[in-house]
Amino acid sequence: MALYTTLHLHITPAGDEANYAQWFDGPHRTALGHLRGFITADRYEVAAHQIMPDIPQPWRYLSVYDFDLPSPEIDLPALGPLLAEARDNGMIADDETERLYSYRLYSNWKTSPNWQRDQPFSGVSVILANYIPGRFQEYQTWYEDVHSVEVINVPGHVAMKRGELSSLQIEPRHYCPGDQLVLCAQQTDDLLFTIRDFSARARGVSPSGVAMEPRSSSGSTARTVHYFNKISGTRFWPGGVAYGGDLSVYGEKS
Repeated sequence: MALYTTLHLHITPAGDEANYAQWFDGPHRTALGHLRGFITADRYEVAAHQIMPDIPQPWRYLSVYDFDLPSPEIDLPALGPLLAEARDNGMIADDETERLYSYRLYSNWKTSPNWQRDQPFSGVSVILANYIPGRFQEYQTWYEDVHSVEVINVPGHVAMKRGELSSLQIEPRHYCPGDQLVLCAQQTDDLLFTIRDFSARARGVSPSGVAMEPRSSSGSTARTVHYFNKISGTRFWPGGVAYGGDLSVYGEKS
């Protein structure tokens, strides 16, 4: 068995938002339940506040699909026809923005003491990241032992999981700008505060007194960061248990 996460980044045409939501939490979720290895699926909408405000946010919506696949080469492509249903019914904008990226995860969620077990995730941030060629292991060690701990201990950040772009991808395929996935979960009703304190800790000026270590040079600056707020009706915790603009401080490290 192997853990995989597929990101579906897209825009829904104006006026079809409610139809897409009903489809996703209705027939689509039912169909997903028949896929081998399916764990969870949830939807998100791009947040008004971003830690890198100069980075374009071309997608309004993100769907995250999690799997533990017995035979990835057989099972992962099975998601394609289910998403084609929304595309065929005009619920995904035909404007060349849609992207599907699948990653094989290094591990499941890594949580911090910030994680409130009786509360849902409020959103996620997605980093499509890269490492400097020849320094893969250095990058992994820095992220796993240093930076992941720093990030998930920022107030509002609660968990992280990472992975590498899979050789298995779902049609329609497009170039992916990030070989490495960093998916961070939030539990906060003040995302702007979380983003500002993250940035301040990275620069060593947080009122908390916490300062992050210098960013490893093994991590490429060729990366994009995207914050999303959760909008789907069914919520999940780490482990797959179900239950019913413009910033003045800019200088993040992720």
